[in-house]
Amino acid sequence: MAGRVLNVNVGVLGHIDSGKTALARALSTTGSTAAFDRAPQSRARGITLDLGFSCLRTALPPRLGPGPGELQFTLVDCPGHASLIRTIIGGAQIIDLMMLVIDVTKGMQTQSAECLVIGQIACQKMVVVLNKIDLLPEGKRQSAIEKMTKKMQKTLENTKFCGCPVVAVAAKPGGPEAPESENPLGVSELIEVLKSQAYLPSRDPSGHFLMAVDHCFSIKGQGTVMTGTILSGSVSLGDNVEIPALKVTKKVKSMQMFHTPVTYAMQGDRVGICVTQFDPKLLERGLICTPDSLHTIHAAIISLKKIQYFRGALQTKAKFHITVGHETVMGRVMFFSPAPADFNEEIQENVFDFEKDYLYQEEYLSKDSVSSEGNKENDQAGEVQLPKQQWALLEFEKPVTCPKLCLVIGSKLDTDIHANTCRLAFHGVLLQGMEDKNYTETFLPKLKVYKLKHKEGQVERVMDDYSVIGRSLFKKETNIQIFVGLKVKLSTGESGIIDGGFGQSGKFKIRIPDGLKPDTKMLLNVASKKKSKGGKGGDMTKEDEGSKNDSAQPVTISLSFKRYIFDTQKKMIQS
Repeated sequence: MAGRVLNVNVGVLGHIDSGKTALARALSTTGSTAAFDRAPQSRARGITLDLGFSCLRTALPPRLGPGPGELQFTLVDCPGHASLIRTIIGGAQIIDLMMLVIDVTKGMQTQSAECLVIGQIACQKMVVVLNKIDLLPEGKRQSAIEKMTKKMQKTLENTKFCGCPVVAVAAKPGGPEAPESENPLGVSELIEVLKSQAYLPSRDPSGHFLMAVDHCFSIKGQGTVMTGTILSGSVSLGDNVEIPALKVTKKVKSMQMFHTPVTYAMQGDRVGICVTQFDPKLLERGLICTPDSLHTIHAAIISLKKIQYFRGALQTKAKFHITVGHETVMGRVMFFSPAPADFNEEIQENVFDFEKDYLYQEEYLSKDSVSSEGNKENDQAGEVQLPKQQWALLEFEKPVTCPKLCLVIGSKLDTDIHANTCRLAFHGVLLQGMEDKNYTETFLPKLKVYKLKHKEGQVERVMDDYSVIGRSLFKKETNIQIFVGLKVKLSTGESGIIDGGFGQSGKFKIRIPDGLKPDTKMLLNVASKKKSKGGKGGDMTKEDEGSKNDSAQPVTISLSFKRYIFDTQKKMIQS
């Protein structure tokens, strides 16, 4: 293994203008073709619009394996511009270690918080970099750095990055206009911290090849080059790779890693792959893969968690920007949970069980939503029950191509970018994609999500010891025939069965198999006498009405059933 190279992908994230690109430039020894932003509007405005890649090579520390060898940090410079958060989400899936860049004169800003959320979802380790320390007056510099370091440690206390290193630097002293001769401050210390945080990422060459392409260009006489990071599997010279977005398969002619020709690359590697010519404009970014290994889906079932910093409820039927794989599309959501009896059941990870029944939810259940749902009395007793897992059905406005079990992020990217609020709403794992365009007919009926329905009516009068006439449960035009045979419960405790309609006004007959209790008969007889008495004299007097309310509470009838929302026959089911 002499001269082996261990590649670790480092995401450089942070708020716009915190100096991420300058930091990547100060750290890097080699820029890749996508490095330091190709977009003309980016160069003009001095901000990063696209993922830039460069690399830093250093000797491999002994703890990471026997030498000699090199530790290569691939620096992924993610744009900090708020409207480009979708680009960051696209980049976050390939990051092993994150550098959160903070402008030391400003501290945490809206997008730094969003980057922190993305980091928590997609990354295991983080280093906080306090940049632009050259802007602090020298006499107060040290105390200002210490103050900001404490502040950042406090912010990270309840995240998985609690206790992570904080390093102070000035990547480009004097700002963008300063001469190149100005040496950056603190960068060599930062490199040492990065080396101490580097770990052997778990890489697996098996499985289908999948690569996230972030740059595509042609070389005259050679072919078209796609550069990107391998998300899974491996690739060798001569392999066929599919470009699903273009529905074409191409042969790998040559490969390079940071300007060095290679014959093989695997998960986690950053590589340029040259294939036979096609128009690079057709694929600026996207996925390439082993032929036929990706699926294009119109809808999906995901398991999900709400992002704690998102303000507001996640409501069924709402639309979100859904980032799946490397695409962001609009999608509508429907939330559902286990049946209440299964709330505490351990759920197998990354598997969806179509045999089980699931309960439809108007919104994602969280502490806020449960307490707002009239569950106050349970809440005080500290008994609010939340399911261990919740799911959502996502229906996309246009089909997306993605691997199975990929990361999904839902956001409200149309929220005002200047509002001080987190726009990332939920994250999850894609468990089941629906490839058929007609999934509503072919697939959804298999999904057993039900709604609980409850109707109430009143007993009108007694027919005999074993039957009563009911009213107010159905509308006049309801076809009562479909309810025949369903069980009902009287407020006096008897169980009954709907036997059929009675007359034309929506009244119905109930059979009471065990017969009416004597008390119930008495109650109903009193009520019907009152009624007939009131009926004879036209309008009831106030006293009559008062005495009616005192003695005869109406006997209510309740009907409960569940209905599967994707059942084409709309059957009503009672346990």
